[in-house]
This record gives sequence, C-alpha cells and structure tokens, in this order.
Amino acid sequence: MKSTNCSLFLLAVACAASNLWGEPTRPNILYLYVDDMGWGALGPNGQFERKAKGLPHLVTPNLDKLAAEGVNFSRSYGCTVCSPARSSQQTGFHQGHTFADRNDPDNAKKAIRADDVTMGDVLLQAGYVTGYWGKWGYGGTPNKDAYPEILNVQTLPTSHGYQHVVAELHHVRAHTFFQPNLWKAPASPGLIGGLELVPNSMKQYANNRRYPSTPALQNHPQYPDIAYCDDVYAFAALDFVRIQAQNYNATGQPFFGLLASQVPHAPFREVEQLPEWDQAYREFSWFDSLSDQAKQWAAMITRIDGHFGNILEALKDPNGDGDSSDSVLEKTLIVFQSDNGGPGDKSMTEFKSNAYLSGQKGRIQEGGIRIPTLMRLPKAYSSSSKLKPGTSVDRVLDVTDLLPTFSELAGVGVPVGLDGVSIAPALTGNGYQREREFVIHEAGNGQSIIRGDYKLIRAKSGLALFNLSQDPSEAKDIASNHSAMVEELNAILLKERVAEAKGFANTYHRWMGDDQADASVAGNWSDYNYENAGLVYMSEDGVPQASWTATVDAGGDAVVASDLEFLSLEIKGANQIQEVFVEKGVTLTGRNEIQLSTNGALYFDDATIASNRWLDVRSGGLLSGSGTVGTALYNNGYVDNVVPGIVVKSDYISFPDSILLIEFEEDKNSLFTVEGKAVISGGLKVLIADETGIVSGKKYVVLKSKSLSGSFTNEKSEVETASGLKFRIGYTENSVTLTVL
Repeated sequence: MKSTNCSLFLLAVACAASNLWGEPTRPNILYLYVDDMGWGALGPNGQFERKAKGLPHLVTPNLDKLAAEGVNFSRSYGCTVCSPARSSQQTGFHQGHTFADRNDPDNAKKAIRADDVTMGDVLLQAGYVTGYWGKWGYGGTPNKDAYPEILNVQTLPTSHGYQHVVAELHHVRAHTFFQPNLWKAPASPGLIGGLELVPNSMKQYANNRRYPSTPALQNHPQYPDIAYCDDVYAFAALDFVRIQAQNYNATGQPFFGLLASQVPHAPFREVEQLPEWDQAYREFSWFDSLSDQAKQWAAMITRIDGHFGNILEALKDPNGDGDSSDSVLEKTLIVFQSDNGGPGDKSMTEFKSNAYLSGQKGRIQEGGIRIPTLMRLPKAYSSSSKLKPGTSVDRVLDVTDLLPTFSELAGVGVPVGLDGVSIAPALTGNGYQREREFVIHEAGNGQSIIRGDYKLIRAKSGLALFNLSQDPSEAKDIASNHSAMVEELNAILLKERVAEAKGFANTYHRWMGDDQADASVAGNWSDYNYENAGLVYMSEDGVPQASWTATVDAGGDAVVASDLEFLSLEIKGANQIQEVFVEKGVTLTGRNEIQLSTNGALYFDDATIASNRWLDVRSGGLLSGSGTVGTALYNNGYVDNVVPGIVVKSDYISFPDSILLIEFEEDKNSLFTVEGKAVISGGLKVLIADETGIVSGKKYVVLKSKSLSGSFTNEKSEVETASGLKFRIGYTENSVTLTVL
C-alpha cells in the first residue's frame, strides 16, 4: 500500500521544517481584556455617535485613540459569561468542547486542564516572556478573607506558561475590588503552584515619581489602605511592559502580556471609595441626571482607560526618559476586548452599552455574545495588510481565534484541532487566510450557530433563524422561510456537542497499538482521566469518539479498517516515520482537522479522508494514495497522487516548500482532481510506471480544478522522471498539463 518513493523522500524533507509564510515577524503582544463591557460601549460601536449628539457617553480617550490607530472588528464574539469566555480564550475551544463551558461554583473543577494548551503555554515555548494580571478565575477557594487556598494546581496560570502573575483565582473573590490580598508569581521557592499571597496594596507605588499619579491617585491621602485591585493589576502590567520592552530592545526577546481587569463587572458602588472617582464626568451637565449605577459604571471604565494609556505610553518610552527612540509601540500587536456582552443594568439603558443589539450578558442573543474588539497592528504589517487604521471590518472573529493567531504570529505551530482559526494572514497580509464556516456559543437560554449572515438559535421554545446583516437586533424570526437551512444548521450545532451535560469536553488520547494494529480497538488507545485531589471529574475510554483530540506519534503503524471519527487527529514521528493506513471503502474523519506533521504519513487506498475544515500536510508530512479527500487540502509537505488518483472535494492550497507527486499511466485516468480552486506552488514530480507507452509531443492533463492560480517552482517549468524522461509543464485556467520534450 505504501509508496517506497514517497517514504524515502519523506525522510529527507523531515529534516527541513519550514514556516508556511517564510521567516515571521514576531511581534510583542499586549492583550487588554475587560469584564462585562458591552459591544456598544466602544466609540465606533455607538459612543462616538452619542457624544456627537450630546448624549451621555463614556470618556475613554485612550480607547478612542486605539480605535483611530487600529481596526475595529464589529462582528467579534466572546462567550456569555466569565468562565467559558476565559477558557475559550486560553484554549481555543468553543463551549461545546472546552471543559469550563459555564460558571461552575466548584472552582477547582471549573478548570483549564493539564492537557489543555493555552496562550501562555504556546508563547512561553515560543520564547516569549509572559505575564498575566487580573481575573484568572480557576484553581482557588472563594473565601474573601486573607487566607484563600489553592485547590487545583493544574489549572493555575503558572501551570500554563505565565511567568509573571498578579491575579485573583476565584470569581467569587473577584466580586469585590478590595480583596485583602492577591496571588503573585514569581513566588518564594517551594510554594504550591509557584504562587504566593501578597497584600493588595498600592503603597509601593505611592509618592514614587517613576509612576503616574493618574488615574489611580495612589498618592492621595484618602486612597484606601487595601487597594482597588485593578490599580494593582495595571501597575504590575506597567512594570512588566517597561522592563520587557527594554529587554526586547537589548536582546530581541519578545513579550506577551495579558491584563484581564475586573472592571466593569459588579460591584459598582465600590468605586466611590476612591478619591475623585467621578472627576472625568463633572463637566458634563447630563452626569447628575444619571442613576448611581450608571455613574459608577462609567467611572470604572474611564479609570481602566487611564491605566491603558499609561501602559501604552510605556510602549512608546520604555525607560521613561522622554526620548521615544527606544519605542516598541510599532513592534507590538495590541488587542483590546471584553469577555462578553454588557449586563442588563442601568448602563445598558442610560449609555446604550449594547447599542441596538438584543439581549444581555448570559443570553444567547447578540447583546450577550458580541463583544468590542480593537487591534492595533505592528508597523511591519502596514504595507501588506488590507486592514487599515481607523476602519471597521465585519469579518466574524471569535475569541477562540486568538490562540491560533498568536501562535502563528509567534512563528510556531498552532495546537492541533482547535475550534479557533488563525487570522494572522489577514493581519499581516501574508500567507493564505483560512476561513471558518461557523462559530458556536452556549448560554442559559439556548445555543447558537452563526454562519455568514445567518444565526440559528436553539432554545426550549424551538428553533429561530435571523439574518444578522439585515436584522442585527434579531427582531424577525425567518425560520419558517428557510426550513432546509434551519435543519442543516441545527444538525451542525448538535454535532458540535452544545447539548451535552455539564462537564463534557474534548478528551486527549494517544495511539499505543502494535505494528499494523486496528485503530478501532479500544485497547490500542490511551484512556483519559481528569482528576484532582482524589476526585475524578471526567474520564473517557473505549473506541475513538468524535470528541477525541488524538495523536499517533508512538507505537506501531495503525490500520483504519472501519469508519472512525475524531475531533482532530495528528500523525507525526520523532526519529522515524509514523504511518497510518486507511483501507478501501473506509472513511477517516477529523471533524476540526487531520494534520500530518513531521515524519507523519497517511496512506489511503480508494478510501475517504474527511473533515469539516481541512487536511493539513505540514512540512515533513506525507499524504499518499488514491480516493477522496472530502475537505480542503493544505500542502506544505508531500502529496503523492497514486493511480487512479485523488479527488479533492474542496480547495487545494499548496505552499512554496511543498511537493506534489503525480503518478500516472498513459492508458489510465490518474488525474489529481480538485473540485474547488487550486492554488499552485512548490515543486512538481512525476512517476510513471511504464514509460514505453508515453508519446512524444502528446499533452497529458495531470491536474484539473474548478479554477487554477499560481505555478510550480520547477526550474524552466520542466519536470523529469527518474529515467530522464522530460516534460514541459503547461497551465490553463483550470488544469495542469505535461508535454514530452
């Protein structure tokens, strides 16, 4: 079944891994993340218009400037409440697949598991210095006194790649801004989880000329002894940015910092304990007429906006000497975002914090899941990116997209099988932008799938369909006019596991079988257990399931003799080739992805390889055989089209280091067929079993597609067989031909 020619070639190319887009520009990444700030609370989403009309509006000069210098993603999505938003953000999985898919009062169980790969994990491994400040939400006890404890080490920020931390570990403790202490890293040696408790205090910053006095007013005699925690988070982030920006200038080592403020989540009244808390609004005649809650909410947002301004200033002048020649601003990707939509309180009615969107935090409507998002791009992207400063784009962006985006920008592989899709090519203007067909969300009142302009809501009352481009307020249910679409979207939604019981998640499994063992036998795969402190929270064994994140990287070669479905499947080898064989008539499915990494080989014989998204042949990976690839095929490795040929049911995208080997016979149909578009690059090789029947001057069609662009990199547009037979490569608008020279 296997091709000896391809196996030998694979061993050669496995030693030369390469990046898909060439040498990346590795930006610093500063991620500003707020809690419960509605979509309409951002200037370009409604506040600019309110200001122009003299209506109550937020005072956010630094976010306004960021909007002017960056890109506003007007169709950006988070989650409906705090915990799933942070879990999806960190792991790249939507609520159907992430373990923390709702706010669970059991903080030890509501976790990012040891097996989950987070932003911190990826960027630390990529060589970044990493920091996290603010509401983390996992791993500790809820008591609001001075003695909280760590309950689940595997779910801590320090267990997921974050080196510099000042954080709150439990969302209940974050229901005040005046916790007596906070968790910090680096910590003294030997402490559980590498974290220690430190006083929640601004005393170290008071009357210190190195630190700005606004917006915290920490020098004011009436500033509380126990600090307003977001002030502490922001100053820790400020210190980090100053130090790491200078380190970047000296060594080239990039940094990643995530400031996850508790603002503007309730409680609101606590802000009134701070000196001059409403100073920014006293000049406005409309301020006195607002409710107390709306005043407090606005003041909280203006306060964090001031902190953002200080941190952004540190990017421009890291050592604070007034000379911006050491600025790293233009070498930093800046992201601003909220975790979910705004709550249904006075801020929503008096400031229109959700604008015209229906629903609110905790609801599946747009007001619950659509979030404000800004991105300021590094200068290096400006000449090639189509995203321009001061513009709004309606590209659908989900919080799960940020982990793969950061991974790709950092020049490292995206973790396999995520629900999120990298938008790095869209940001940089380089490479091929992959698209996601849909986004998935869950809430207390239902679940939703958004595909293009259409949104289906599944609730106890039934199914409802909306056209968001024509009806962003979700006022008109059009389900009765689109019954086929409703049925299709509902089927996809349920297969994304949104209806599972609390605590369901993807699970991680590795191949353990002997050589030529059956991949459908349970004993050939590792079991999965998520446990903590002697309690098993979930386990998964048995035969492969559609929720498995599976890896074949050890043991013998695997044989797929009956239909199998995974969430994702990665095949890779260390110092030898790891092979998987799919037998005739069998379908192998990786719902999110099948990836062939270095030394990973997938052979199929009149079989089907399927995915909702793509089959990804990475550098050093091999796909060989004949049959159907029922998804998009991305080739940065080696694809061997064996007689009678491969049919790609979607697009074929190849990259400069790829090889396409066409094996064909003169009297047989051995085409490489692409039913979508073919983007051609890399090298072309030809293998002919019997060259005696090849006719000189005859033109042979070896690749057909719906449309074709690009060309192979072969010198002189020629390809030569092992025996020396030469062909001229030719192109039409939808085919590749070979003519004997």
